Amino acid sequence: MSASPWITPAVARLRTANPYVVDTALALLVLFAASLQWIFPDDGDDRLTWQGFLLGAGTALPLVWRRRAPFLAACGVSVFTPAMAVYHAPPPDIMYGGLVVLYTMAAVGLPWQRRFMLVGWLAGVSLTMMHKEGEQPFEYAFQLLSCVSAYGFGVLARLQRAYTAALEDRARRLERERAADTARAAAQERAVIARDMHDILAHAVSLMVVQAEAGPVVVRSDPERAEGAFDAIAAAGRDAMIQLRRILGVLKDEPADGGSDRLPQPGVAALAGLVRQVGDTSGLRVELRSAGEPRPLHRDTEVAAYRVVQEALTNTVKHAYASCAQVELDWTEAELTLTVTDDGRGPANGVRGEGRGGSGHGLIGIRERAAACGGTARTGPGRDGGFRVVVRLPVAVGRQAALG
Repeated sequence: MSASPWITPAVARLRTANPYVVDTALALLVLFAASLQWIFPDDGDDRLTWQGFLLGAGTALPLVWRRRAPFLAACGVSVFTPAMAVYHAPPPDIMYGGLVVLYTMAAVGLPWQRRFMLVGWLAGVSLTMMHKEGEQPFEYAFQLLSCVSAYGFGVLARLQRAYTAALEDRARRLERERAADTARAAAQERAVIARDMHDILAHAVSLMVVQAEAGPVVVRSDPERAEGAFDAIAAAGRDAMIQLRRILGVLKDEPADGGSDRLPQPGVAALAGLVRQVGDTSGLRVELRSAGEPRPLHRDTEVAAYRVVQEALTNTVKHAYASCAQVELDWTEAELTLTVTDDGRGPANGVRGEGRGGSGHGLIGIRERAAACGGTARTGPGRDGGFRVVVRLPVAVGRQAALG
């Protein structure tokens, strides 16, 4: 256990080192090991000769290219090993080069190359042992088991490398998916913020424009009414500034104790105040009606309901030239239906249709908000003229309601 702190770094350095340097050192080591029985012979007939040294070198030097050309290196070792065994009787005690090439082929060879080498070496070892006189049976088992073991270690190395590659590929794929999810979430958040800012500014500016246009007309004939118009402009501007600071505060991630600017986004409960504000600042007569028992909504759905009504009333003030509008809330067990109608100029006059007389961005925003909450939106002419917006939003059910 004490060696474990340096074994892993050493293995890592070997894997990242120059392959030629590592394989050359391995070839020299195999050559030295194969020459030991000649350098230290058991009897005088086994001393090293130049022919024996060259054949031993043939079993080791091809290992320098075992990772560049594994099959050719394996064939070279496979030719010189039996030649060495025939020249030197008895043959080498251990086929060091053969064990290395069997491991290499099992680790990096093609399927047919692996099978060819394994069968060839097992057959070659068996034939060599059969012609070796006075050999004990356990020598057969030792040599065959050595080949099978070297091949098995190569198989394990190949499987471990494939497993590591699969893990790395999965990690890269998850990282790409995480980056894509983050980009999508950021894009969706930017779209939500853009819609909120559009709704806030369009609503406030529309009311301010209506009052500013009426101001010069009544400033001399009815000063009190003109003063009310200016107050309405100021109130609309202040409300828009408060809501914009609230959104920007969320973007800057300000602390939660930042004051009233960080109040929650308006929801269904704020529709009554919105209706009063539109009526007071634009002169439009707006009625709010509710039917059914109110039910809990998700926070996003609450905000969407408020913004949908705000955008619909803003379109009415800007384009419809209406005298009255009506906001209806119809609650059921499954959904909230919001209906905003007016008695002004409908889409047939080319005022509020997408691509006809207006950009239609407000209506697109209404549909996007409804779809983002799992709801639907329909826009078009009313039954008795004018324009109508109908939005259906799902209510929260069970535990989801508590989570908001």
